[in-house]
Amino acid sequence: MTRAPGMHDASPSVFIIDDDAEFRDSVVRLLRSVGLHTQQFPSVSDFLSAEPSDGPSCLVLDIRMPGRSGLELQRDLAAANRQVPIIFITAHGDIPMTVRAMKAGAIDFLTKPFRQQEMLDAVATAIERDRKKREDDKMISNAQARVETLTPRERDVLALVAAGLMNKQIAAELGIAEITVKIHRGHVMKKMGTRSLADLVRITETLGIRRA
Repeated sequence: MTRAPGMHDASPSVFIIDDDAEFRDSVVRLLRSVGLHTQQFPSVSDFLSAEPSDGPSCLVLDIRMPGRSGLELQRDLAAANRQVPIIFITAHGDIPMTVRAMKAGAIDFLTKPFRQQEMLDAVATAIERDRKKREDDKMISNAQARVETLTPRERDVLALVAAGLMNKQIAAELGIAEITVKIHRGHVMKKMGTRSLADLVRITETLGIRRA
């Protein structure tokens, strides 16, 4: 079977949570056939007792189970800021339930029985979304760490550069010489690891750095 797009990097994992053991086993076989690592759980509580994944991951989650439901897990994960992409599975789906799940951020909502390719496509989308989020989070964390290395004056210059001011305007704003602005600006570019003004502006927008 052809490996689905977005499934070839960084050891992604799929967690299958369903009280139907036969269904869990069938999904595990399918996903392992394309090289994915899987873990299966018969209940929400069993899943919550397991260690979270260090790499890109997603949930294949039955929406109705004894004990806590899939929708309740979705709500609890959101409250805990654990943003794991979710693919909901049900044999008894209805429109209001689907709308609720999708509005809360579910990747897909598959009704049993579904085609194998539907599951593979949904998992590929979910894994790619989680990978992208992890990359973005890492970039933001690294950028924030770089900002922490700036002096207060360099931070002032950064905010004004990002606001589109020229060196002469920044000098007037801060009451310093234009040559001093150029020196600070050079230090900022070096410390932030950026090669262009466009890169610097993107970072400041991502971090929410604004002109005071």
